[in-house]
Amino acid sequence: MLKAKLTRPSPGKPFTRDPFANRSLVGRLVWLAAGWSVMLLIGTGVGLSLSFRNHAYGEFERGLIEDIDSLLAGSTVGDDGTVIAPFLTDARATRAFSGKYWEVIDPKLGPGMTEPVRSRSLWDQSLKLPPAVLVNLGKARNQTLFYNSVGPLAQPIHAAARMIILPGRANPVVFLDAEDRGPIDRDIRKFEITTAIFLLLLGAGLVAAVVIQVRVGLHPLFSMVSEIGDVRRGKAQRVTGHYPSELSPLATEMNALLDHNQEVVERQRTHVGNLAHALKTPISVMLAEAESHPGPLGDVITRQAEAMRGHVEHHLRRARAAARLQGSGERTPVAPVLAELARTLERIYQDKGVLVEWEADEALAFLGERQDLQEIAGNLLENACIWCRELVSVEARADGAEKVTLVVEDDGPGLKPEQRAEVLKRGARLDESAPGSGLGLAIVDELARAYGGSLILSDSPLGGLRIVLTLPRAAG
Repeated sequence: MLKAKLTRPSPGKPFTRDPFANRSLVGRLVWLAAGWSVMLLIGTGVGLSLSFRNHAYGEFERGLIEDIDSLLAGSTVGDDGTVIAPFLTDARATRAFSGKYWEVIDPKLGPGMTEPVRSRSLWDQSLKLPPAVLVNLGKARNQTLFYNSVGPLAQPIHAAARMIILPGRANPVVFLDAEDRGPIDRDIRKFEITTAIFLLLLGAGLVAAVVIQVRVGLHPLFSMVSEIGDVRRGKAQRVTGHYPSELSPLATEMNALLDHNQEVVERQRTHVGNLAHALKTPISVMLAEAESHPGPLGDVITRQAEAMRGHVEHHLRRARAAARLQGSGERTPVAPVLAELARTLERIYQDKGVLVEWEADEALAFLGERQDLQEIAGNLLENACIWCRELVSVEARADGAEKVTLVVEDDGPGLKPEQRAEVLKRGARLDESAPGSGLGLAIVDELARAYGGSLILSDSPLGGLRIVLTLPRAAG
């Protein structure tokens, strides 16, 4: 006996479930492509934003360096050690709090420089020099360092600082040049927003292209699924479409499986027929012998042989129906069968004046063989014609995509609730004077169950019995 072994995850390795396990192929491909595209677009966006920011601040800082170079080139030292700085050509440095500022300071406030030299735009304010920057300036003289700070009006500024020892002075001085960085930050934000919008549009276009590509690429697979569904619903016998080289072997194997299945079903039918003939002949001989020897023993043999015949017919009929349902892709239109039965039964019961009214959609079809539908519907209609006064009504309609509902009603005496279960028993006859063997409704119930359907009895608005039968439906 085979035993299944449950493998537990090893300690330290938590069990992980495939997040795409239940997702369709389209979903997998789209999500993978979309995720990869999103990561690439995010990386591209971040890279472009950093590149633009570095370029913008690089240009900004080059302007600050040029201003410090201009200040340094025009600065002199007086006889008393005072630093004399020139005016910058930038007119903004002459307007108070304009956003463009410069200043020359002595970090030690030595003799000859009790006050810093600053641009008019600073008015009576000073540029802030963080201590950490001052320490770094002392370590890297003649080099320009940059830092962010706050201007006189509390606006964000970007500043450049350089420590120089001017001729004629013992103490070094620091040249500071700063500018409001609000405009450049706004330009960077505008660039980032614009880039994000275009990248989002590009991402949406890429995802749409992936979806279209996947749908087009997997179209043959969807076509094969549809064609296999047609085979299952009885609209086709084989997979006949032309498919790419990757799917052609699958179509070939599917057709081979269908052929094998049909061969098995035919073999089952042959066995069922052989069994029927093998059993019916001995039973018939037993019945004939019992009839030729009347008496108590003959009566017992006759009853038992009839019971055996009934059981044989019952199980053989179920076996045939099951075999047909398993392997058939047959599609039987309902309307022609009802029309034929109605004409036949009206002719048989013309002395009684029976009228059979029927209604069915021309596209409605039963998933099974015509012989079975004739036997099922024929038994129902014949039973209704036997018990009706003069009217039998038949309606066939679709019950969703998978079922056919057949409703048979008559204007006869009907059945009491306690009698309805009894009439479905094999050979049960509530009125021995009525024609028939009592097998009609029992046969219908057996065949309906073999096809996965059902049979329900109830009262009809016409006054008699209402029978609702459900059977598998073939796609239209």
